[in-house]
Amino acid sequence: MKTSYRKLSDNDLIHQTFQELLDDYLATKHRKRVEIITKAFEFANQAHKGVKRRSGEPYIMHPLAVAKIVCKEIGLGSTSICAALLHDVVEDTDYTVEDIENIFGPKIAQIVDGLTKLSGGIFGDRTSAQAENFKKLLLTMSDDIRVILIKMADRLHNMRTLGSLQPSKQFKIAGETLYIYAPLAHRLGLSKIKNELENLSFKFEHPEECKVIEEKLRDTAPERDEFFKNFTAPIRTQLNKMGLKYRISARVKSAYSIWSKMQAKEVPFEELYDILAVRIIFEPHSEEEELNNCFDIYVSISQIYKPHPDRLRDWISHPKTNGYQALHVTLMGNNGQWIEVQIRSERMNQ
Repeated sequence: MKTSYRKLSDNDLIHQTFQELLDDYLATKHRKRVEIITKAFEFANQAHKGVKRRSGEPYIMHPLAVAKIVCKEIGLGSTSICAALLHDVVEDTDYTVEDIENIFGPKIAQIVDGLTKLSGGIFGDRTSAQAENFKKLLLTMSDDIRVILIKMADRLHNMRTLGSLQPSKQFKIAGETLYIYAPLAHRLGLSKIKNELENLSFKFEHPEECKVIEEKLRDTAPERDEFFKNFTAPIRTQLNKMGLKYRISARVKSAYSIWSKMQAKEVPFEELYDILAVRIIFEPHSEEEELNNCFDIYVSISQIYKPHPDRLRDWISHPKTNGYQALHVTLMGNNGQWIEVQIRSERMNQ
């Protein structure tokens, strides 16, 4: 017998999504300030009542989605969640920053004020100078980094729902995202968000090229999976002997990263050697032994596969500007293919 599902009303959808936000929040280690989050949701829901997005869904679904990204994907707490829920209230309704401060206090009001000042179009002609100036503006105009982080979440959700806009607007917003928000996400250490912003921008700016690369990635996936399995088998054996707790995963370059490298190197997809990388994430024997354990792993796997002498990158002793730490080595597999291996502890991976 078929199960029939009743389509949720707008009100049911809104409250179900808010409950999902609360569930995400309650699963964190932040102080449990459910009352003020609920208050912010109810205020924003009333303020945006009856307004629809271009997609046809209730407008409040956008602040809810931004709040979920802020909570679950960026890891911020109740103040930021409230500000995310309220971030369009001052811009789109008759409420003022003073109203927000009177109801929710100065911290939330200051963040909402900062977000309101950053709203709207960014620039007309897409030039590198304007893009760089705006990135500097974002980083210097706000006394609270949470303004920038919530703005990143706002842009991410707008990119995820960009399909509902006209092509001309899609192209403009995708360009802003690629030249401003993605590099800014990288600078802030938000690598997953950076990659998603790049890929979404690529999809709208170069749809045909994106489609071709994604098809090639799908077609070559079984071959990569088999290579990964065979390449990592002796590494697992060696790490087991070392008595370390570890996990090994594959990292496949994004469609945008592949396309960028194809353009820079002027080579076809088939001639890129670094589409696949291997990540070894381990728990050190002790905090003091973390660095030694990293290099012990490097020495150990270099006895299995030949290391490339010019491709050892120590991002542990000298972290990247965004705080990234790892030891990157390039090894030659049994098939003669060079493959990058990234070694890092659980702490470095957070």
